[in-house]
Amino acid sequence: MDAPECEAAAGAGPPAYHSVAAWWDMVRRNLRWFPNSCLALGRKIAAMYNSFTSKSLKEHICPPLMEMLVYFNCCKSPFLVDLKKPEVKVPHTVNFYIKPEPGVVLGVWHMVPSCRAEEAKGKDRCWYEAALQDGNPIIVYLHGTTGHRGTCRRCERIKVLSDGGFHVLSVDYRGYGDSTGTPTEQGLAADAICVYEWTKARSGRTPVCLWGHSLGTGVATDAARILEERGCPVDAIMLEGAFSNIWVASINYPLLRICRKFPRCVRTLIDSLKEDRMVFANDENVKFLSSPLLIVHGEDDRTVPVEDAKKLYEIAYAAYRHKERVKMVIFPPGFQHNYLYESPMFVPVLRDFLSKQWA
Repeated sequence: MDAPECEAAAGAGPPAYHSVAAWWDMVRRNLRWFPNSCLALGRKIAAMYNSFTSKSLKEHICPPLMEMLVYFNCCKSPFLVDLKKPEVKVPHTVNFYIKPEPGVVLGVWHMVPSCRAEEAKGKDRCWYEAALQDGNPIIVYLHGTTGHRGTCRRCERIKVLSDGGFHVLSVDYRGYGDSTGTPTEQGLAADAICVYEWTKARSGRTPVCLWGHSLGTGVATDAARILEERGCPVDAIMLEGAFSNIWVASINYPLLRICRKFPRCVRTLIDSLKEDRMVFANDENVKFLSSPLLIVHGEDDRTVPVEDAKKLYEIAYAAYRHKERVKMVIFPPGFQHNYLYESPMFVPVLRDFLSKQWA
């Protein structure tokens, strides 16, 4: 056997290797007896090293950081809620699960209108499914970032809608609550489409609306655009606390406001969203929609300034062929970003808009 290449000539310094891969090739040539498993491990280490060194530290840190801040699905509060037992938090509601794709299971709550509360007592999932054909309008509710379908303000919102005569299906996207999977923009849109199509298949002639709040507005318009392109426009879209796109919204995100004092930091974070192709482009999506579109926003919303929502409305109004299908309602101060449902205007505004669109 030849002398190992790694033995330096007398008086010479150690040989130089330009990469881990080159060093590992040398070891493999000189230690032919090395077990195959160790060789495979070495190749894996070399590949991981090269992959890591091919990107800057900024590229390793910023995209995952922004994903965490945008989705914030690691926050499972409130922590002690048993999502399989919605009746503890909300009345006349059933929990069930559906699969948008292999390996992903979504948790969903279905609350029937309060007018059917007595009938719903003791009923199973089959009864709730059949109830979707009772003629009361249906809302697929797509929540914002953090928490899950059992979060207090989300429970209060669906109660208000139920009291207003709506069926409400509140879904946790993949990675939220007890839903499996990892959130991505494309994945969340697929989840919304799955729940919408599942509902439409059971609703008969009853119309089904996508209602998005905050981050959910981006999910709603992503899903609606895909369905529009398939030739199946949704019956209606309601956007609450909507932004033009996530790049603009992230500047006003509470956890990132401190970054405003450091413009270079802001640019770096926004660039990471673009590189990761995370957009939630409401401003682009509405240009391709034909479904009735209602935008509701709080005048004192500090998370998404009302000016950004007005910009979105103007883009939609300009793009829609039938202008009467687009409407914006600005709620007076006092409800901010998360509490429009507390306004006495909340349900009347919604019912008035839908009654005119579905007349």
